Amino acid sequence: MRRAIAEAAVGDDVFGDDPTVTELERYTAQLLGKEAALFVPSGTMSNQICLKAHSRPGWELICDRECHVVNYEVAGPAVHSSLLVNLITTEYGMITADVIRRSIRPKNIHCPETKMVALENTHNHHGGTILPHDEVLKVKEVCDEFGLILHLDGARIWNAHVATGRSLPELAVPFDSVSVCLSKGLGAPIGSLSVGSAEFIDRCRRVRKLFGGGMRQVGIIAAAGLYALQNNIDRLSEDHANARFLAEELDQIDGLSVDMVRVQTNIILVNILTDESAVSMLDKMKEVSVLGVPFGPKQIRFVTHLDVSRSDCEEALGRLTNIL
Repeated sequence: MRRAIAEAAVGDDVFGDDPTVTELERYTAQLLGKEAALFVPSGTMSNQICLKAHSRPGWELICDRECHVVNYEVAGPAVHSSLLVNLITTEYGMITADVIRRSIRPKNIHCPETKMVALENTHNHHGGTILPHDEVLKVKEVCDEFGLILHLDGARIWNAHVATGRSLPELAVPFDSVSVCLSKGLGAPIGSLSVGSAEFIDRCRRVRKLFGGGMRQVGIIAAAGLYALQNNIDRLSEDHANARFLAEELDQIDGLSVDMVRVQTNIILVNILTDESAVSMLDKMKEVSVLGVPFGPKQIRFVTHLDVSRSDCEEALGRLTNIL
């Protein structure tokens, strides 16, 4: 990947003539079965560009209460697009078609227009859970019936693809737009893409400039993303196996528990059953060089990726057992 970065051909992407960015966008759109793609610095920018390019101020967006678009993007739907957000509580991140149907407001002058739905696959805050594809298709039917736009935060769509065996176009086709991430398990240092129709991506390109995402000789970064897509998707199965191993072992440690139903890809949510807080436990873990992220007062998130081997997982377990 570093060699690809060093050898990347570059141009000026604001003018549309960086050949490496152009190839990354073409390759990503083709992977997902869409017409076009737009390279952006981050998943947050990608999601927010899509929402703004689709919407008008005052529209209502339906999404899961724990979704990234709302919880980790600094109120982006409200700040950037003036969207009203209807948060739906779910068990594993999937808003069902029946719930969406019941949540659509009747059209009258007193109410905002329900016009958009956003899903997340895999779902970060629910522990890397995979959305059931049959239910996604039912949601698409409801969206088509009521004229709703359907967006996917597909930052980890690669994990859903590898875990289920469903093709990337099959996972992406129900959606009017998809945001995908090149870092996470794929290992690129930076970058995401917005994907959709050619006309939609033209609108996104203008919004990207508005958001300050227009970049110049950015082929040096795009080269890393292109390498990641061409070499690091299939190996995600290793991350999933390591996460399953780590979760099963963590669940056996006194004072910890893991909801194994949620361990479907590369994320492990560890629940603390003692009086200790997540922050204090993470401080103890840091002293023995085991790192995680607080995911609530009594919950820690671990993630496996291409820089974490099975032996690393075993070593981490040994250190955790000693301090706990």
